[in-house]
Amino acid sequence: MTTPNILFANPKKAYEERRAAIDAAIMRALEGGWYILGPEVDAFEHEYASWMGGGHCVGAASGTDAIELALRGLGVGTASNAGRPRAVFTVSHTAVATVAAIERAGAVPVLVDVLASTYTMDPASLEAAIVHVLQERADLEPAVIIPVHLYGHPCDMDEIMRLAAAYGLAVLEDCAQAHGACLRGRKAGTFGQAAAFSFYPTKNLGALGDAGGVYTPDAELAERMRSLRQYGWKERYISAEPGINSRLDPIQAAVLREQLKHLDHDNDRRRAIAACYDAELADPAFLLPSAAKELRHAYHLYVIRCKKRDRFIAFMKEHGIGCALHYPKPVHQQPAYQGRLAVAPGGLPVTEEICSEIVSLPMYPQLTMDELAHICLTARAWAKEES
Repeated sequence: MTTPNILFANPKKAYEERRAAIDAAIMRALEGGWYILGPEVDAFEHEYASWMGGGHCVGAASGTDAIELALRGLGVGTASNAGRPRAVFTVSHTAVATVAAIERAGAVPVLVDVLASTYTMDPASLEAAIVHVLQERADLEPAVIIPVHLYGHPCDMDEIMRLAAAYGLAVLEDCAQAHGACLRGRKAGTFGQAAAFSFYPTKNLGALGDAGGVYTPDAELAERMRSLRQYGWKERYISAEPGINSRLDPIQAAVLREQLKHLDHDNDRRRAIAACYDAELADPAFLLPSAAKELRHAYHLYVIRCKKRDRFIAFMKEHGIGCALHYPKPVHQQPAYQGRLAVAPGGLPVTEEICSEIVSLPMYPQLTMDELAHICLTARAWAKEES
């Protein structure tokens, strides 16, 4: 019997499933003659904003750039009137891109803990961090909260928006893993002043290379970001303010236009796969992800906790199944950041505890029923062997 080879993620399968339509979209872009911005980018921005429920989308070269672009648009790259740098509150249990973008924008990250139940921002830790900065860090001015809708699970946006209003802060949602996630029927990305999306190939809405974008209901903010993404130009070759070069590639925009047609269906498939995992992996060896009834999880990732994680991953690999770690080390413990980032009072105990146990199972819409059955059967076999 041939050992299966089930990758943790497989964007090539998504391409192969829609090869003819994607190839046609790429040829349309190539034959259109616009190779920087242009009609394909304009059309995708309009279509994605409409899918979000109205408003504006500003394409960028990557999800990291999207965060930086939004922060610059919100003004955090400049010092306050008192000459203090701006503090941006986010989590350490996230892709390093979130924190890297904050620093690239000229702001100062302040890291808060996550909830053990959802792995998303803990509002109590957030408020403690805000109060600490206000009372103890005269060198910083609180400016923005970046809640990360990690793995496709929306944050507690009611409480986060309440805190933002109470302390006069803007909210930029990191939706890199949350395309189509909803809280009480409202899409992730529609709560704050802006939302940054990644369209990396493995995302729920993926291009065939790097791509990103910012969604906002604010027309003035959108217009500023359009200028900032192209050197701060308001007229060609004349920079009204310092900007960056981060333009969504029109070929990637054409691919995204095609993929967007299937996003809702793909998300439904992800939820069906998650439901199968929920049913088949109900075992004391695994702590499965939870999702409250009032929200709609996007299941970019299906992340479990496992006390004997390394042995589990090795066992799955022996049986042809790839797993991944999101993320093996929180940002504040990585060499580039260790010892120099501000953290919430009391530290980040949940963040530090979970990083040794989390493991991501294969999750993408093109997983077959046979592959899914093999994954579940193998995981149960390991749990039985370890019990």
